[in-house]
Amino acid sequence: MTDTTKHVKIALTHLQDCIQTSLENDKAENIVTIDLTGKSDMADRMIIATGRSDRHVGAIAEHLVEQLKRLGATPETEGMGECNWVLVDAIDVVVHIFKPEARSYYNLEKMWEFASPEAAYVLS
Repeated sequence: MTDTTKHVKIALTHLQDCIQTSLENDKAENIVTIDLTGKSDMADRMIIATGRSDRHVGAIAEHLVEQLKRLGATPETEGMGECNWVLVDAIDVVVHIFKPEARSYYNLEKMWEFASPEAAYVLS
C-alpha cells in the first residue's frame, strides 16, 4: 500500500505568518514561537498560545485548521475532544494551544529553552 497523502510545501515564513495571524484574530494570548531549526526533526518551529476556556481553545484550533487547509496544508490535530491542550501539526510548524493551567503545568517554553538563548521570543 502506498501513501497517497499529498503534502503541499508552503514557505516556512508564510506558514508561520498565517498561523500567527489566525491566532491573533482569534484573540489567543501569550503567543510564543520557538525556533527548532536544526534542533529537532519534528518541525522547524513550535508556536505556543493560550485560550481562555475549553470553548476558546477549540475555536482557535478549528479556525487555525480551516486557515491551514485554505493554504493547501493537511494539518493533523490532537486533543480536540477535551480542548484543554490542542496540538495542531502543520508539518513544519507545530502549534500548541493550551488553557492557562495546562500551559503552566506542561511549561513547554522551559522544556525547550535549551535550544538556544534566543530560541523563544514573544510575538504578542
